[in-house]
Amino acid sequence: MSGKSKFKASKEMVAYCWDTLIHHFESKPMYKPSFTNEPFPLFVTWKIDNKNYDEPILRGCIGTFSEKPLVEGLSKFSLTSALKDHRFSPITQKELPKLHCAVSLLLDFEEAKDVWDWEVGTHGIWIEFTNPTTLSTTTGTFLPEVIPEQQWSKEEALRALIKKAGYNGKVDQSFYSSIKLTRYQSTKEELSYKDYLEFKKHHHQHHIHQTQSITTAT
Repeated sequence: MSGKSKFKASKEMVAYCWDTLIHHFESKPMYKPSFTNEPFPLFVTWKIDNKNYDEPILRGCIGTFSEKPLVEGLSKFSLTSALKDHRFSPITQKELPKLHCAVSLLLDFEEAKDVWDWEVGTHGIWIEFTNPTTLSTTTGTFLPEVIPEQQWSKEEALRALIKKAGYNGKVDQSFYSSIKLTRYQSTKEELSYKDYLEFKKHHHQHHIHQTQSITTAT
């Protein structure tokens, strides 16, 4: 991922995810995005407002560590995370006004020296280990923002991630030593439904202005 460290997620990328989900429900026309189509590992996260919580709660989050061209990747994972995250029921059209969407592009992957070789608030973590119960290779990840949001220590985050990956057995120093941990960073952008509508309004006006300028110049 060298050379991409300074690249940032954009509001247009998030708006494209919104467009993709709304098109799924309403078959509205989609504009051609102008952001780069370079390949990146990426995740799309949906959250929803809930009167019982101060902050929006998770509604779906799926992505890939394989590099995908952004247009294809964002289109695919905006729908996969909204409709096929097995932890949740599929998002419905009536939920749209309460939703928040975030795009995370993953950068600067580094193999850690051990499971403690990373910093809360800076790194996301990806773990790989052999599940002692099933003897299968198991993986799991937390994006960089997840651990600070949950106010976890490193050990609390690791135990939660091991459980998320499907292992509920004994976790001791020997088990920690068997884990391969990769740390990474991300660039993230987010839009609520209201923010998305505002972005679309201004984007449309800007497009009209550009079209008029081109027409005048020719």
